[in-house]
Amino acid sequence: MIYVFLADGFEETEALAAVDVLRRAQMSVTTVGIGKKNITGSHQITVSADIEETKLNMEDMEAVVLPGGMPGTRNLEASGTVQKAIRYAQDHNKYLCAICAAPSVLGNLGLLDGKRATCFPGYEVHPQNVQYTGEPAVADGKIVTGKGAGCAVQFGLKIVETLKSAEAANEVKEAMQCPW
Repeated sequence: MIYVFLADGFEETEALAAVDVLRRAQMSVTTVGIGKKNITGSHQITVSADIEETKLNMEDMEAVVLPGGMPGTRNLEASGTVQKAIRYAQDHNKYLCAICAAPSVLGNLGLLDGKRATCFPGYEVHPQNVQYTGEPAVADGKIVTGKGAGCAVQFGLKIVETLKSAEAANEVKEAMQCPW
């Protein structure tokens, strides 16, 4: 299962475009509401998460996805559930995916050290040994990062490519009429 965590103040496009792309690729995705089921994004769009955090089953986890947005990123970082999920993913060789400001959550835990990554400009974590590329989406091992809302579809496609296959990502890309 791919768990997409939603906390109040999340960036709607980053979360929902990724969910859409992953589901188009026939991947199992569950949105997880932090603190409640109905979560309001940074642009005042309220989304009903598939489950509340109390229903999270880490044993079936394949990946964690963290959308950015403010104060959503800070709310994700402050969540004990999100911290446990990140640690579980790291300890069990699962995937960690984050976009926009949210790669800073991984960076603050030292998980981007020695990796290629991207993020929204200004959210680079220093002084760690991270090679920030500025690309729309980057995969390095079990870490997938995205730059921002305008790159949300590319971020979703990079997750599909990394977790499933390049062919599956290309099929979704073509079906969605993505020009790049």
